Amino acid sequence: MKRLVMKQWPILFGLAVLMLTGALLSGCIFNKDKGGKVRDLEFSVVAEGDIPQELKQIIGEKMQSPFKLTFSDDQNLYIVTGYGRQASGGYSIAVNELYLTDNSIVLNTELIGPGKGENVGTEASYPFIVIKTEMSELPVVFQ
Repeated sequence: MKRLVMKQWPILFGLAVLMLTGALLSGCIFNKDKGGKVRDLEFSVVAEGDIPQELKQIIGEKMQSPFKLTFSDDQNLYIVTGYGRQASGGYSIAVNELYLTDNSIVLNTELIGPGKGENVGTEASYPFIVIKTEMSELPVVFQ
């Protein structure tokens, strides 16, 4: 009997580790979903002339490639999404969702290409959007 238990011990130990790992991973997955939508956040799209100077500089350094960042001053939270270099002009960015969860702010944006027959020119463009919303210390989740 003792030999049988000794031979099966590694298998039982492996199964226990596998079960614990599965439980932990499923807990992380379920915990992620618990941060459901609490409410939509009011926001405004910031015109290029109204972007804080320090933020303009950061955007200028990052705009060649896709980027996502947050910036805050004493009163507002700025959330920025850039889509990097595009072959032409005519692009716009839609804000699909901006909402608060129990533990984060969620932003969902989408790059919209130029319409058919639209005169977009031949110069590259670097589309980005700056969103201003209420001040928060919560992390931003970009979707």
